[in-house]
Amino acid sequence: MKTLVVLPTYNESLNIDRMLKVLRSTVPEAQILVVDDGSPDGTAEMALSANRELGAIEVLRRTGKQGLGSAYRAGFAWGLERDFDAFVEIDCDFSHDPAELPIMLALAESSEVVIGSRYVPGGSIPSWSMSRLLLSRGGNKYSSWMLGLKVADATAGYRVYRKSALEKIDYTTVKSDGYGFQVEMTYRARRGGASIVEHPIAFRDRVDGESKMSSAIVLEALAMVTRWGLARRLGR
Repeated sequence: MKTLVVLPTYNESLNIDRMLKVLRSTVPEAQILVVDDGSPDGTAEMALSANRELGAIEVLRRTGKQGLGSAYRAGFAWGLERDFDAFVEIDCDFSHDPAELPIMLALAESSEVVIGSRYVPGGSIPSWSMSRLLLSRGGNKYSSWMLGLKVADATAGYRVYRKSALEKIDYTTVKSDGYGFQVEMTYRARRGGASIVEHPIAFRDRVDGESKMSSAIVLEALAMVTRWGLARRLGR
């Protein structure tokens, strides 16, 4: 499959060069699109420099922080215009191991959505506290129950979408961001009849740079799940 790796960035100068090199060695045939939200630390410039060494790296520069969901929507649009078959979501901070990507792309040959899952057998989060793990797992169980997802890790950010899945999802009208974006994409994929498979991964917290996650993003996601779930039960 003609594959596009969409890599959203904001102030990832400590990770971007190494991530691009690892991706190029792991999936040498893939095109990489760095979607940078105006990083003041020179992330975009470093990606352009890496392209001169590695090749097949494009940089989509945006003005200001517009959010994870917005970055992926822009990346999907860029790739669909260029007729890519598979679209990869992956974080730049190495919380998602690029070594899993060849397996996930192989699974995408027969499934329209492949989720790198922390909560299926074989998946793990080695560094999280018990309270954080329980909150995350509880949120995922709640989302799956409210929305009928039948997915263990609806908030996972490591994914492969086939072109057909994005068409079923109608991703351009997805409004949410962060955790909410991943849940909404999963919900729409399920409702649209896309085939979904989960592949176990080990999720590790970033070592370099600062996390973009906040309690506000988590609360936004829970509020959206509740609203969608109630609407689903009322047949709307």
